[in-house]
Amino acid sequence: MDIKPLDTEQIGLKTLEKHLMRSKSQVSLKIGLPKEISNDERRISLTPGGVSILKANGHKIFIEEGAGEHANFTDQEYADAGAQIAYSPDDIFSKSELILKIAPLEDQELELLQPEQALISALHMGSQTELYLETLIEKSITGIGYEFIRGEDKEFPIVRMMHEITGSMAVQIAAHYLESLSCGQGIMLGGISGVPPATVVILGAGITGEYAARTALGYGAQVFVMDTDLAALRRLENALDRRIITAVANHQYLNTALKFADVIIGAAMAEGETAPCWVTEEMVIGMKSGSVIVDTVIDQGGCVASSRPTSHSNPVFMEHDIIHYCVPNIPANVARTATYALNNVLVPYVLAIGDAGGVKECLWENVALRNGAYMYKKHLTKKNLAKMFDMPYREIEMLIASQI
Repeated sequence: MDIKPLDTEQIGLKTLEKHLMRSKSQVSLKIGLPKEISNDERRISLTPGGVSILKANGHKIFIEEGAGEHANFTDQEYADAGAQIAYSPDDIFSKSELILKIAPLEDQELELLQPEQALISALHMGSQTELYLETLIEKSITGIGYEFIRGEDKEFPIVRMMHEITGSMAVQIAAHYLESLSCGQGIMLGGISGVPPATVVILGAGITGEYAARTALGYGAQVFVMDTDLAALRRLENALDRRIITAVANHQYLNTALKFADVIIGAAMAEGETAPCWVTEEMVIGMKSGSVIVDTVIDQGGCVASSRPTSHSNPVFMEHDIIHYCVPNIPANVARTATYALNNVLVPYVLAIGDAGGVKECLWENVALRNGAYMYKKHLTKKNLAKMFDMPYREIEMLIASQI
């Protein structure tokens, strides 16, 4: 049955009405969206459409002037959707109980945090400091990290969305830096008649690796995927109709593959930990001059020994005559697409917080957000995070159950 645009709108309104009626414990949340100030971050957590849905469900949204401009959303669009425009970050933090951000807080933002606020943002374990965590503990912040949110289906919805974008973008970026004007080898990823294609070696068979492989195959490149997990390699091989070459990521195979690689896409990750460093300095030295390394897990510490964080305004550096691209927030380069993807995941979670009666109540009811919490009631709740800084931690279920 075809649904006309008007019918679709009416169905949407009825759905919102049911949402408004179904929860007796629902509270009105005060939600703040500060403007991102770190490392050329261009994304924002909510679209005007997302704001409209939250507003229709009784929540108040405060957004800093210009917060959506780099994703091509205007202040007027947010105002029309029901948000209140604030003209300073102080205003946002002082009025809000729930802060939605992309990047971790900067030093000046940490100072603006109010006691017992909730913060939903990325944490970036690989570049985090003990002082950052101690400040959140001191202010009794409830911290929920994008990279930890995991549903009952064992999927990481926000991580998956961003990794799909990152994998696809990494290959586009590599193709650009292979060009002569970018000091690359002066070759195309895909070959032409009589000229072989470039060789792309992807480290990691997860979501980022999969989408990098799909994109590289689309360009016509020869694609190698390496991982320590045989099951992941088998899954990806089958998903891509055996159009890729796979190998276990041991020293011998890595050393051989890197000597022939034109592009390295670093996508090796370890759940809840810093990224494993598979590529040594000696391996990088042995690569072809003008080759490109895109280390997509630099925010988790990087999987290439010669990598160091860069930014969108200064994205590359040369080391051992190899071009290194190590920007931690690659999806920010397609800010509008990334914002839509993030909004689609975040809005249901924010609605769930309101329906449950607040963050504490929702952490008990909602598995995904409970998994996402890394700090609650002045305690770290992630063992690996606490271990990194030799800090104590408590299981969040125990904290909630004991009413601490």
